[in-house]
This record gives sequence, structure tokens and C-alpha cells, in this order.
Amino acid sequence: MTQMPTNLPLNARRTRKFAGISAAIFAMGSVFSTPAFAQDGEDKIVGSLGGETITQRDLALTVSEMGDQLGQVPPEQQQFAALMALIDIKLLAAKARENGLDEDEEFKKRAKFLEDRALHNILFRKDVIDGITDEEVRARYDKEVAATPAENEVKAAHILVEKEEEAKEIIKALDEGADFAELAKEKSTGPSGPQGGDLGYFTKGRMVPEFEEAAFALDSGSYTKEPVQTQFGYHVILVKDIRPVQPPAYEQVQQQIRAALLREKYFNYIKELRASADINIEDEALKAAYDKAVAEQEAQ
Repeated sequence: MTQMPTNLPLNARRTRKFAGISAAIFAMGSVFSTPAFAQDGEDKIVGSLGGETITQRDLALTVSEMGDQLGQVPPEQQQFAALMALIDIKLLAAKARENGLDEDEEFKKRAKFLEDRALHNILFRKDVIDGITDEEVRARYDKEVAATPAENEVKAAHILVEKEEEAKEIIKALDEGADFAELAKEKSTGPSGPQGGDLGYFTKGRMVPEFEEAAFALDSGSYTKEPVQTQFGYHVILVKDIRPVQPPAYEQVQQQIRAALLREKYFNYIKELRASADINIEDEALKAAYDKAVAEQEAQ
């Protein structure tokens, strides 16, 4: 049987859509995690190198671009670490220019790619990230989460046995007044047996279909009058309680909704640009993979 939750305070199906979208956002990497350069009110000069000034904004840019390397540095030391890194970078870059490496075709290609990526990220922040307002996030929550009708979840217990006749004997014993929890401890082969067969609360979609159908058809305090067969054996199910599951609070899903809006806006933005661009992929396998990926993005 699928994993039995001990408690589900939120309806898992209600947030599954946003969780999946959030995962897709993170899978796209830095496209959706482009931090704005930290800037003071004034661009303070902190030093110079070869007559070229080094400013607070230069340090902030270094921290932003070298997040992987500087991420483990304590916050109070990041400015110093960024200064050290920036000086080293500038010294080696100056030496490379002296050696004519800035005219190398390999360098030019790499520099063009880095320029394109930086412009991509800056435009993405300006036209997409900064365009998502709190009001827009709240409106999406009200429409797709808060307005969703409440569903029920049940608190159930079960006794699992290998043979149908065993299950029928257990049902007969219950009809004669036997205690369900004690029977579960004595008879059940399932892992919940020592706990009296208790499975806690669960919503639809958490159990195998046959088990779920039987459990949600019962009233609170009732048990199945016929054995319920699944691939695990034969079950006798007792529903202890039924309660409505309210939508998750806005604060709990706010970031997932924002990520969903970012994804939608980004793909709509890039879709328009693709439509007006002359894109030609010569390799047949790459073209097929690209066309398939674009079609899947646009279908979502």
C-alpha cells in the first residue's frame, strides 16, 4: 500500500500543482534566481587598482556573480573576500590583455556568451521578476486555491490479512462486539497492526484505489461489512473520523504561486520572441528535441 501518513493538515492535491511548478522553476537554474545587485544609496569608492577605481557596487556585483565561491563566507567577511577576488581577477585580466589573449577567438566567443547571459538575466529581472506584484500573487491564490471547494479527509484504521475467510471472521467478530484495535494488534499483518491498525488522516489520492473507494464510502464510526481486496491482501477498514480540509493559508503557498507566475510570464515572453526570430537548427536530432521541448512548454 502507499505510504500511510500519520497526519495531513493540508490537502496535498490542492498544492501539488504549485509544488510541481516550483520544482520546474528551480530546475531551470539561474534563469529564475538572478539576484539584483546589492547597491548602497551612493556608489562609494573603496579603493583603486592601476588608477581604476573600485566601488561598493563593484564589490556587490562580485558577490552576486561569485555566489558559489563566496556563499560559504560569513556575511561579515564577504566584502573583504569580494575585494580580494576582484583584485585577483583584474590583475590576471590585465596580464591576459598584455599577452593578447583578449584577441583570441576562444575568448571572444566566451565573452559574447557571458554578455548575452548577463543581458538575458538583467532583462528577465526587469521585465518579468519585477513585474510580479503582491496583488497579482494574491489574486491567483484567491482564484485557484482559496476558491477551491473543501474536500474531506478521513481518519481510518485497517486490519490486513492474507485470506478472504480470515477477513470475514474478523468482520463477524466485530459484529459481535470485538474491539477493532485489539483485533488489529492480534490479527493484522500490516505494519500498522501494533498501533491498532491506525493510519491517521488521509485525503483522496493517497491510498490504492480499492482501499480509498471503500474508506471514503463509510460513515464515521463504521467499518466495511465485506473484505476489501487489494494487491496487499484483504482489508477490514474502520473510519474513525471525517473532517473537511481547508485550503492552505496564503503564506504557506505564496512562494509557489509566485514561481508559477514567473514561469508563465517567462514562457509567454520568450514565446513571442521565438515567433519573430529566424531559428534554424541543422542537426535533425537536435531540431526534433528542441521542437518537442518548445511544444511541451507552450502546452503547459
